[in-house]
Amino acid sequence: MKKITKGFLSVSLGASLLLAGCGGGGDNADGKVTLELFSNKSESIDTYKGLIAKFEEQNPDIDIKLEAPPEAETVLKTRLTKDDLPDIMSIGGNATYGELARAGVFHDFTDSELVGKIQPSYVEMLEKLVGSEEEGVFGLPYATNANHVIYNKQKVEELGIEIPTNWDEFVAALDKAKEAGETPIYFTLQEAWTAMSVWNGVAGNLAPDDFATKKNAGEASFANEYDEVADKMLTLLEYGHKDNFGIGYGDGNSAFATGNGVFYIQGNWAIPEILKANPDIQLGTFALPSNDQAEENDLVSGVDVALAVSETTEHKEEALKFVEFMISEETAKTYIDEQKAFSAVEGVFQEDPVFEGIKVNFEEGRLTSFPDHYYPAGMGTENLVQDFLIKKNKEAALKTLDSEWEKVMNR
Repeated sequence: MKKITKGFLSVSLGASLLLAGCGGGGDNADGKVTLELFSNKSESIDTYKGLIAKFEEQNPDIDIKLEAPPEAETVLKTRLTKDDLPDIMSIGGNATYGELARAGVFHDFTDSELVGKIQPSYVEMLEKLVGSEEEGVFGLPYATNANHVIYNKQKVEELGIEIPTNWDEFVAALDKAKEAGETPIYFTLQEAWTAMSVWNGVAGNLAPDDFATKKNAGEASFANEYDEVADKMLTLLEYGHKDNFGIGYGDGNSAFATGNGVFYIQGNWAIPEILKANPDIQLGTFALPSNDQAEENDLVSGVDVALAVSETTEHKEEALKFVEFMISEETAKTYIDEQKAFSAVEGVFQEDPVFEGIKVNFEEGRLTSFPDHYYPAGMGTENLVQDFLIKKNKEAALKTLDSEWEKVMNR
């Protein structure tokens, strides 16, 4: 096992995590095995409860305890330092996943037949997050996502707006909505993380794909490569409502569901929440066209859920049995249907008409990764971006992003 020396895992995990079975589930008095499933997504709680019930019915000797706390990544990092690793983890494919995998705390699926059931492009995406320091398949991509523009079909049709394919067309659509007295974009910037949906949507088609690699090599900077990204972020902010920083995600979903706003820059994960508030609303989606050239506008997509198993769990056989259940086509289809997500499992497709506008991106492979998934974990990018949007000082904000990146990498 490696002990990494940078970032939050610089504490001495090497010895502590070799204490098998310190955290997670255990054995019940009735002889059943209890496994802890840790999830970073509150939106999927009900879906997981249903799937867990089905698994437990098929496996009466195994109980699954679901934990999906707020600030899940922070909670997981803290638990790692306390020798309290969950048996199974359902986590995002981002920089935190990469750091955990490099620390050697995940089971390696390299020799598992389950890897062959996953779309290779998403397996490679997780491998890129881990880097060349540690070879292996430490998590199975399960659900994938899309960062896009959600729109109110009725309003778009009433306003006579055509779905934009480049930046100028998008700005023209926003102007048309504004002139009609509508709120063009509904923002929920009270919660800093929601700013990243906009940031990733804009940067995904403007920032270099190899930005993180070059940044770490001292060959790139936010100040140079993100100037246009910052400008376009500020342009979009002009089309919000009067309280862009006073509305949170939950209230924003409800507000958009009840007719506030024409466009909503979010991910597929917001759609079930909007439909809960108003099952009758007609929604559409399209890739945020931040590039001036239509052919250069790809859909930002990544691994929304990766399934990982603790290397130190006392019940690895049972944990892997649950992962195998999750990877089955029937279970994977249930998950994406309920979550309005996309599947990394081969042969499982999202057929909901709400995604008609981005279907071509998946079919033609016109996809690009979430830029921030390759930023250092612990950098606090969402807070820095939120602060930038509040203060609107582009030069200072980009300089701060550069310095915070370097601080994390030099720890």
